[in-house]
Amino acid sequence: MSSVVGRQRVVVTGLGVITSIGVDVDAFRAGIHSGRSGVRPITAFDTSGFAHANGCEVVGFEPQRWIRRLAVDELGRASQFAVAAAAMAARDAGLSHDAIRARRALVAVGTTDGESRDLDQLVQLQLDRGTEDVDPVLAQRVDPGRLSTSIVRELGLSDVEVLTIPTACAAGNYAVGYGFDAIRGGDADVALCGGADALCRKTFSGFYRIGTIAPEVCQPFDRDRKGILTGEGAGIVLMESLDAALDRGARIHAEVLGYGLACDAYHAVAPLQDGIARCMRLAHRDAGVTPADIDFISAHGTGTKANDVTESSAIREVFGDRPPPTISIKAMIGHAMGAASALGAAACVLALTGGFIPPTINHVNTDPECGLDCVPNQARPAELRIVQNNALAFGGNNAVLVLGRYPND
Repeated sequence: MSSVVGRQRVVVTGLGVITSIGVDVDAFRAGIHSGRSGVRPITAFDTSGFAHANGCEVVGFEPQRWIRRLAVDELGRASQFAVAAAAMAARDAGLSHDAIRARRALVAVGTTDGESRDLDQLVQLQLDRGTEDVDPVLAQRVDPGRLSTSIVRELGLSDVEVLTIPTACAAGNYAVGYGFDAIRGGDADVALCGGADALCRKTFSGFYRIGTIAPEVCQPFDRDRKGILTGEGAGIVLMESLDAALDRGARIHAEVLGYGLACDAYHAVAPLQDGIARCMRLAHRDAGVTPADIDFISAHGTGTKANDVTESSAIREVFGDRPPPTISIKAMIGHAMGAASALGAAACVLALTGGFIPPTINHVNTDPECGLDCVPNQARPAELRIVQNNALAFGGNNAVLVLGRYPND
């Protein structure tokens, strides 16, 4: 680890997560440790006509438990996820809304679909009823900017920078990196950053049409994998400077060491090995670490041949013939799109604090073209110091985050 003169060290003091395997931090921690599966038949929209329609849908989510200031029915499902996860993160950090309002804040939420679930409904209503009978509440909810601005409204923030980042499946890492820069550069005192997305027919249908939806389960890096399962949820991390956290006696989950961004713009959907490798190297340089320092990698790991083989090859290019254990939590929670890497970051934080590497479930035979130790099916106890979270997106928008254990004892 290294520090740069004039830059503040940045730590994670709060986590908020909503997933198909748990709707709070404790449930998510237990789920990724035990290898729980969130796979079930999709109920979010009509799946008639599809030969298979499993997904990783959030159940048991009660937005009113977390959202107190805003009218819940005026928020789309993704915005509900984002606001609730931010409220969880604030509570987990031991910061009241008043305390956050007294600081210079940044809110950044990454997304792939925004409120496409509502947009799907709005389009269908117009087809059925015409443009003269549009539901105004539904129409108001579809703006993707509401994923971040709704957090600001719920917390009552005024001295705040707010943005929604649309870099698809890497957007969560993008958002965390943006907040990390703001804190370490002294431009913000507290940052609530991550990603959120809700299951929608548009995205499911698109992946189904190109033949990448698995019929039953997601099997990253497995020789017999058959594709992704779409998921949903939100992950928000609360970051502040190490000095501020120590001053208020906060519990510190982990330290954010650095990140890398690299858009190779190689292809609309196909990943590029060189672009992924470059992004990992940029992250290592920013964090002041070497590949030998990384104890495990939370991979993008979608369960498609194009992703798994290309990402594995990029990992071996950077790490050599014996890369660290490399896992994918998408086998458990599906591909949560813009929330995916934010939830991966949360899983990395919980692994650091809990001393374990989460498993890649549904794993039978490792694809020899991948050649990775993907910690099959059971979590592995481990003394972890530094971990890496990969995120790869369409259009070559890649983002890699490096996190370190903070010695609280």
